[in-house]
This record gives sequence, C-alpha cells and structure tokens, in this order.
Amino acid sequence: MKNIEEIIRNNRDFFEDKEPSDGHLERFNRKLEIRCHSLAVKRSIVPYLLRAAVVTLLVTLSSLYTWDHFIRPGSSRMTLGQVSPQYKEVENYYVHQVNLMEGEIVNTNLQNNPEQKEMLLNEMKSMDSTYVSLQKELKANPNDERIINAMIEHYQTKLEVMTYIVNQLKTIRNDNQNNTENEKVRL
Repeated sequence: MKNIEEIIRNNRDFFEDKEPSDGHLERFNRKLEIRCHSLAVKRSIVPYLLRAAVVTLLVTLSSLYTWDHFIRPGSSRMTLGQVSPQYKEVENYYVHQVNLMEGEIVNTNLQNNPEQKEMLLNEMKSMDSTYVSLQKELKANPNDERIINAMIEHYQTKLEVMTYIVNQLKTIRNDNQNNTENEKVRL
C-alpha cells in the first residue's frame, strides 16, 4: 500500500483543478468537531472513573487493615474457647444460660421502676467489665489455670446473681398480681 503523501504528489494536477462543493468546509468542520468532542468525552471520563475506583479500593483496604490490626474489638482479649475445645463448650453453655437470663430480665416489667432498671444494668456492666479484664489477663497468660478458673467462676457467679434477680422480680410481680386480685375481690 502506498503512502498517502506519495499518492497526492503523483496526482497533484488532478487535485489542484477541482474545488470542493459548496459548504464542504463547514460540513467537514462540523463532523470534525463532533468526532473530537465525542473522543474528548470518552477520553476524559475513563481516567476519572479509574482513579475513583483505585481511590475507593485503597480506602477500603486501608480501613480493613486498620480495623483488623488496631481497632477490632476483642483483639487484646482472649476467650475460653480459644484455649481448648472443652473450655469452648463450657463457655458456650454459660453464655447461652446468661443470654436466657438476660431475656427473662428484659421481659419482666421494670418500667415502673426506672431507678432499679438502671441500677441493674449498671451492675451487669460492672460484671462484664470484670470479665473483660480477665480476658485480657488470659491473653497475656493463656495457660494460667487460675485465670481460667476465675473466668468460669465469673460465669457461675453471674448466672447465680441473674437467677436470683429473676426470681426476686417474679416474686415481686406475683405479689403485685395477688394484691391487685385481692383488691378486686374486696370491691
């Protein structure tokens, strides 16, 4: 295939005596502007989208890294389940029982006494903070039986306290129901 310049030079006399039709330059300029504008739009959007995708990816990855290595809750703590499978079963049992008791406490009617409810919640938070400190100690000394036993005793104590609270709340509720029934009978 011949070079276009060579074709034009060889046929110079053919090109020089003919003039383009009327409006040719305007049509040519219009087509050229449309083509340049569409290419410019295509060229300008792609790099911005690519940059935005890269920035989004970097922000996501850095956030995940920061979360995993610095912020993740429990990263400075160790649970009984991480010590051995037997302790994991023990921990699962107590966690399940504590959750059941918490559900019963929530279901009892403490709305009439917001001070008692707040006091009860503060006590539970206090017990949980003690357990968190035990978890941190276990992380530092994973084979220390004293810490493991203290964690198990903590669960037992928490469960006993919660059971006592639930029983007391049920007794109070039953007494209140009996009093209201006696008042209805008197009327």
